[in-house]
Amino acid sequence: MHELLIATRNPGKLREFAAIFQGLDLRLRTLDELGIPDEVEETGETFAANATLKAEAYMALSGLPTLADDSGLEVAALNGAPGVYSARYGGVKGEAQLRYLLEQLKDVPWHARLARFVCVIALARPGHSTELVEGVLPGVIELEPRGSGGFGYDPLFYLLDEDCTMAELPPERKNQISHRALAARAAREVLARWQAEDHPPPAV
Repeated sequence: MHELLIATRNPGKLREFAAIFQGLDLRLRTLDELGIPDEVEETGETFAANATLKAEAYMALSGLPTLADDSGLEVAALNGAPGVYSARYGGVKGEAQLRYLLEQLKDVPWHARLARFVCVIALARPGHSTELVEGVLPGVIELEPRGSGGFGYDPLFYLLDEDCTMAELPPERKNQISHRALAARAAREVLARWQAEDHPPPAV
């Protein structure tokens, strides 16, 4: 069985990856399980740069193939902000952050409030180039928060095809269509290819 380090301390995120990677010959390891206390600073200017930084740094620390992701919200009317600063946008957290985003968009009409959630996953393994996959979920920023599920910007992120916000979606549906789920399914294809390369079929 192959080992893969999931570079997160978020148990919810780990469960999402475990569900999508089910059926692969993989043992998922965590930073805490391996006793890695280091926190890699996200100094990149793009999601891809931050995901790559984390994947390669934790691969070097662990010696294992490593998956790391970076994700956030991009709002067209704000020139792509908050982007890589999504978690610390406005210097506030929780509901205060939602209010801050709404304040930035107070004069922007509904049709111009287009946004997207982006998740980039980096997959690093010793002796190989790091590979990147991406998941994108388009939506619109609501005029006020709706729903009690999810986290972060979910109560403001309206999905046209679902006619609700991310915070109003059942968790199982969110895990099917979210930007992270889309990226994770693409990552699964990379991992399956790695395993096929390690165990090529016998020559005939």
